[in-house]
Amino acid sequence: MTPPPPAAGQIGAPTPATPTPATPTQPPAGQTTAPVPGTIGPQGAQPGAAGALPPGAPVARTPPPTVTAPIPAAPPPAQALTPIAPGAAPQGPRNITDFRSERREVQQGGRTVITEPGRIIVRDPNGQEFIRHNEMDRFRYGARNIRTEKIRGGDTRTIVVRPDGSEIINVTGGDGQLLRRIRRDRQGREIIIIDNSFGPRDRANFYVDLPPPVLRMPRDRYIVDYEDASPELIYETLDAPPVERIQRRYSMDEIRYSPSVRQRMPSIDLNTITFELGSWDISPDQASKLQAIADGLNRSISRNPREVFLIEGHTDATGNDTDNLSLSDRRAESAAALLTQQFAVPAENLTSQGYGEQYLKVQTDGPERQNRRVTVRRITPLLNGGQASLPPPPPGTAPRR
Repeated sequence: MTPPPPAAGQIGAPTPATPTPATPTQPPAGQTTAPVPGTIGPQGAQPGAAGALPPGAPVARTPPPTVTAPIPAAPPPAQALTPIAPGAAPQGPRNITDFRSERREVQQGGRTVITEPGRIIVRDPNGQEFIRHNEMDRFRYGARNIRTEKIRGGDTRTIVVRPDGSEIINVTGGDGQLLRRIRRDRQGREIIIIDNSFGPRDRANFYVDLPPPVLRMPRDRYIVDYEDASPELIYETLDAPPVERIQRRYSMDEIRYSPSVRQRMPSIDLNTITFELGSWDISPDQASKLQAIADGLNRSISRNPREVFLIEGHTDATGNDTDNLSLSDRRAESAAALLTQQFAVPAENLTSQGYGEQYLKVQTDGPERQNRRVTVRRITPLLNGGQASLPPPPPGTAPRR
């Protein structure tokens, strides 16, 4: 099991252990060491004090990973990347018990690597686990055509053609990391939604430690409870700026796997959505509760087509860590897919990630509904370094190739 969590509102994480010889010993530019729990960091505050992060904020429960090699690529989809008709029944297993016996576990580079259908889970020697999945399955619903081609350097380009003739282009590196996501309209005009190709291609680090931010806003505006929020508050939170200045651009993996990076952005807890035990299906009565968040997302994306939102999955502390991590990741993906299929939120503006029981809102090892939640967070400023996104190209602009 994961080491016990810090007290509610506690900030920081223990100083990282020395990396293994095979990994870089110098952190990337802008990376700093997080303070030891229970102390006041350079920009932190005592637990419970003004400016401290509230319960449920993405604060690491374990030390930073001791092995910083990249998270391996997820296994390819069990089925070919072919279009799925809108409204088609979900494919594959729908409960964690359906494939638990299919997991395969190996030791690799000092870590435990667990492969299961559609997912790869890496367990660091300190006990912390990270999960990766292939996002392309989410783009299959309602597509007119999908084609995949190899390009220079071993990268892969997957082009999803939609019924209106527009295309979504995902360029993925040989290591499984998304490099670019582009929307191309019928006239050939392109908008780069995600550019994850900056910096050296052989950069290994995926985890960043930053001092925790000091909140200068009400805690209930930093983590907004969806159940009590007005549509205007939902939109304002989805459009809110970082809680403090963003020092540089962060890669998608740095955002996914570094709680101290995600701390910079407010979030919305979709605490009205519940799931059956061990399942990630969202029933029709639950799906209808997503209308307000979908309206806010569509409004924000309509204002700026380059916005990117992270859908996060969380569980309570019952069950084992690996099951919880897989379950939360599938629930986050399920919520992202439903937002697209039922509410027309563009799939290319969403990404999803599961965190299991790592970020409990209520510190308990027992069943707790508030801990079983989906969270939505705008990550555009993290991807672009806090710079204002450029407007879409004007009509008639020559497309970039």
